[in-house]
Amino acid sequence: MRTGYTLNGRYRILRALGEGGMANVYLAHDLILDRDVSVKLLRLDLRDDPNTIRRFQREALAATELLHPNIVQVYDVGEENGMQYLVMEYVKGMDLKAYIKTHFPIAHADVIQIMEQILSAVQTAHAHGIIHRDLKPQNILIDDQQVAKITDFGIAVTLSEHSLTQTNTVLGSVHYLSPEQARGGMATKQSDIYSLGIILYEMLTGTVPFEGETAVSIALKHFQADIPSVRAVDSTIPQALENVIYQATAKRPEDRYADVAAMASDLQTTLSPDRAGEARFTPQSDDGGETKVLPVSALSSLTANNSASAADSAASAATAASDPPTSDVAGKVRYKKRHPLRYRLIWVAVTLFFLLVGILIGVALFRPQMTSVPNVIDRQTASAQTTLKAAHLKLGKIHQTTSAKIKRHHIVRTEPRSGTQLKQNTKVDLWVSTGPQKYKLANYQGDAYASTAAKLQALGFRVNRESVHSTSVPAGRIMQQSVSAGKRVVPKNVTLTFTVSTGSQTVTLSDLTAKTKAQAQDYAVSHNLNLAFSYAYSNDVAKGKVIRQSPGEGAVVQEGDEITLTLSRGPEEQASETDQFNVKVKIPFDSSVTSSSSSDDDDDDDDSDESSSSSVSSASENLIQIYLKDQDHQDSSIYKQLTITDDTTVTLPFTLTSGKPGAYKIVRNGSVIAEDKHVTKN
Repeated sequence: MRTGYTLNGRYRILRALGEGGMANVYLAHDLILDRDVSVKLLRLDLRDDPNTIRRFQREALAATELLHPNIVQVYDVGEENGMQYLVMEYVKGMDLKAYIKTHFPIAHADVIQIMEQILSAVQTAHAHGIIHRDLKPQNILIDDQQVAKITDFGIAVTLSEHSLTQTNTVLGSVHYLSPEQARGGMATKQSDIYSLGIILYEMLTGTVPFEGETAVSIALKHFQADIPSVRAVDSTIPQALENVIYQATAKRPEDRYADVAAMASDLQTTLSPDRAGEARFTPQSDDGGETKVLPVSALSSLTANNSASAADSAASAATAASDPPTSDVAGKVRYKKRHPLRYRLIWVAVTLFFLLVGILIGVALFRPQMTSVPNVIDRQTASAQTTLKAAHLKLGKIHQTTSAKIKRHHIVRTEPRSGTQLKQNTKVDLWVSTGPQKYKLANYQGDAYASTAAKLQALGFRVNRESVHSTSVPAGRIMQQSVSAGKRVVPKNVTLTFTVSTGSQTVTLSDLTAKTKAQAQDYAVSHNLNLAFSYAYSNDVAKGKVIRQSPGEGAVVQEGDEITLTLSRGPEEQASETDQFNVKVKIPFDSSVTSSSSSDDDDDDDDSDESSSSSVSSASENLIQIYLKDQDHQDSSIYKQLTITDDTTVTLPFTLTSGKPGAYKIVRNGSVIAEDKHVTKN
């Protein structure tokens, strides 16, 4: 993709960062959020390959489920002109492979600090049921602050998915491949732990433990050869730290750490003086397990060895056939020749008969009774238990897991998988669906709409926008949300609607001179303006009409600005003796306002704390209306209307005929909060 191209009208390509077997990665700039991002673009020659597209989409799905400071975050997923792309967090730095090469030897404390970040990220992935399957230094990025971030979930697989592992082929980098994967077995959490142990080995020694001329020769070493000692390379490495590598890379998965959290806990104390005299970790012997099919590329390198073994066996057989019989054997042959052929045949037949009967009886007595695990996916627990019992299997542990496809209280998967051959009365564990994973909504009022919408869309929400003008909320900020904060919802079932401020509009003032007070107030309301009035005697302008305005006709003002109008009192000779004075009144701001909200949650699991039909939210502004009664005003019409965002003091001008009192009333959001019906100069 050329430099300067704008993807989806938003991401401007700056330069290429790297090329891979599946996709190319570019540095781009997000024009909306004004930040640098990484764009992973599926190669053009692979865009029609369904397997590659499935891997690409798997990476997007896996990464968007994982929100962790040590996992590269996916911001956006899309397609343009047939091109699949991911928009990810841009990490300025290098991968761990280059970091090891540049900084080796690395201090043991720094090694542990980096590994703890990696372990924390993998623990989060495992907690979401995602196995990475390709953990290696090239897929771990280190930024300038020595923060590690895992990327490339292209061949990651969820624990409920097994289509890739059923092909008996090996995916992932062979230098970090677990023995069970090298045999073509199914990847588990312990497979990731094995890869983490190899990464720790490389960080301490600068090299991988096994090298070879072919990928198959390296894979064979993973399940045949012992991991070399890191203390043989660097004697300053504590035995406790070497033991972490030994336990993580044990040949048998059951000898490894039970989970990543256990490995992280062990790693934390490896430099402690309390573990200075620790003995070397020794796992149980590996029995090799069932040998499975290696990839086709591996078979070619094994053919020569198999041919040589076959040749040796054939040569031994030929040598044995050419040797003459001993004297004892010859004697027996000569003895047998004395018996008639008929007796010899009978003796052989009887011997073979009893031998065959003995073999059949032995097989019948000692062969374990086998059965096949039935398919109970999407059944309820009671039904699954009945089916297992009918298949002569026992119910094991029942686990709970979220699922977007399987209904609540129905079986998501079994362990072992359906179709697996087991001894009768073996226990089978069940994973029961708790329904789709829910997300707890935050209070987004005041947040930027663009970044909030992008984050929620990546989680699966449908997001709508309603734009309104506001004099108090900056443009682009969220004013209201359709679903209240704290609500736990299923993202794919919910449409969120945000009311977003477009800021205040400009108004070009009309000529208000000669207008009545009521006409001027109507104009101010329709254009969202505030009015202030002053009064003067005039022989030319009738009483109650506008003499002049400030700003004048044609001036451009913002919505919410105040316009001052001078109203006529009529001719001066008509005036009687009056008192003119001002009264200051403080108007308190009310930050709480009650609004009703309805639930958009389609899930049938209602919590008691979510059933309320109303909620109290924070008000951003108050509507204030002031009524004034004096010589120039009547309390039946609004003297002044304004919006406030904080406690505000207003000055009320009174013009009273001597000896007569005035009055005022202040209304906030429809409720009277201050009133004085007897206002005098003193």
